[in-house]
Amino acid sequence: MKVIITGGTGLVGTPLSRQLVEDGDDVVILSRSPDKPSGLPDEVRIVQWDARSGEGWSDELRDADVLINLAGSNLSGGRWTESRKQLIRESRVNAGNAVLDGMRQSGHVPPTLVQASGINYYGHRTDTFVDESEPPGDDFLARVCVEWENTTAEAEQMGARRVIIRSGPVLNTYEGALPPIAMPFHMFAGGRTGSGDQGLSWIHLADEVAGIRFLIRNTEIAGPVNLCAPRPVSNKEFADAIGRVMRRPSFLPVPAPVMRFALGEVADTILLGQFGVPERLRQVGFTFQYPNVEEALQDLLAGESRWPGSPLFRRGASIALRLLLP
Repeated sequence: MKVIITGGTGLVGTPLSRQLVEDGDDVVILSRSPDKPSGLPDEVRIVQWDARSGEGWSDELRDADVLINLAGSNLSGGRWTESRKQLIRESRVNAGNAVLDGMRQSGHVPPTLVQASGINYYGHRTDTFVDESEPPGDDFLARVCVEWENTTAEAEQMGARRVIIRSGPVLNTYEGALPPIAMPFHMFAGGRTGSGDQGLSWIHLADEVAGIRFLIRNTEIAGPVNLCAPRPVSNKEFADAIGRVMRRPSFLPVPAPVMRFALGEVADTILLGQFGVPERLRQVGFTFQYPNVEEALQDLLAGESRWPGSPLFRRGASIALRLLLP
C-alpha cells in the first residue's frame, strides 16, 4: 500500500512510519521542511507541503491507498497563552483543510482516511466510563477536537472510509505527560495532582502505533475509535504506579491551585480528565500489548535512571520549563 502521513515526523508518526516500512508499505511523509529528520528509514520519502493547501503534494494522492492526518501543534509546546491556543487550534484545522484541498486538486480520494483527534473530545467526565457513543464536552480541547474532526468530514461524502482516532495521552519517555509527571519522583517528591480522582485515558506508544496499523487494514471499521488502553486509571493510581516502578514514594500531592498558578490553563489537561474505554476496538478483537498501566510503565521506565540529572529527568524538566514560561 501507499500511505501518506501528515505529522509523520512527530512522536507517533516516526515509529509508525518505521513500522509501515517494515510491513512493506510505501510511505510518504508531508512535511513543511524538505529535510528528512533522523530516525526515519531510507525508504520513506519526504514531500514538502505548507500544511494549509494541496499545493505541491496533491499529485501524491493519485495512487495513494491511505492518508493518515496526524498534523497538529504539540499541546505541551508552551504555556497556553491566547496565541498558543490559537496555534493549537489553527494547526489542526488548517491541516484538515489542506487534506481536503489536496483531494479536490488531485481528483482522487484515497480509500482510507485516518483522522487524528483526542480523548479530550469528551471533556471532563468522572461519572462513568466513556465510550465512542458519548457526546462531546465543552471545554477548550473538546471544542478543538470537534472542529478538528469536522475538517475532513466531507471526505466521507467523497467516498473515503474515514476513521477518527480519539487518542489518549501517549505514554513514552520523550514527550507528552510522562516525563514531567515522573520528574518529581526522581527527587522523592512525587504524588497525585489535585484530588487524584480525575481519569487518565492513557495508551503506550507501541499500542498507539499498533492500533493505527490495525485500523488501516481492517476496512470494516469506520467512524470514531477511542485509541486508549482498556483500563484507564485515576491520577492517584497513575502516580502510585510510577512510584512502585521507580521505587519512590508517591505521597506528596500537588494542590490544584498550585498547579493552576504555575501552569495556567494547561493545568486542566492534568487536573481534569475522563475514563475513556476503547469499546469499538474491543468489539473487533484488537489486542493491546500493554493493557495495564504498571506493565506499560515498567516497560518504559525500567531502563531509565531513577536519579536527578538522568536523561528522563532532563526531558521532564525541559517540558515543564516550556509550560512554565510565557
